[in-house]
Amino acid sequence: MSRPNPPKTYDEIVRSTVVDPDSSMRPTRTQEKAAREGFRALDADEQVIHDRVTSALASIGATGVTAEINRELVTLRGRVPTTTALREVEDSVALVSGVETIHNQIVIGN
Repeated sequence: MSRPNPPKTYDEIVRSTVVDPDSSMRPTRTQEKAAREGFRALDADEQVIHDRVTSALASIGATGVTAEINRELVTLRGRVPTTTALREVEDSVALVSGVETIHNQIVIGN
């Protein structure tokens, strides 16, 4: 007696396991990544530092750089085109009030 092949796609799995599947969409890769990593809400002081760092990055046009705040620690991620741009990002964030330590995880290049 042969058994049927198990479902292969997400939609097939939903159809075979959910009694009345709704028409909701599958989460995006970004949403799946965020769910795996978890969400950490910023406290009021961290939010102030985040706003200041975001403004500093915007003022120099560093659109490819994001900042994660954990107390006085700022972790920078993203890409910049040159080492000069990298130095400019580091210098502008270092001048932000409340920033004690910078972890730079920025990649140089396109």
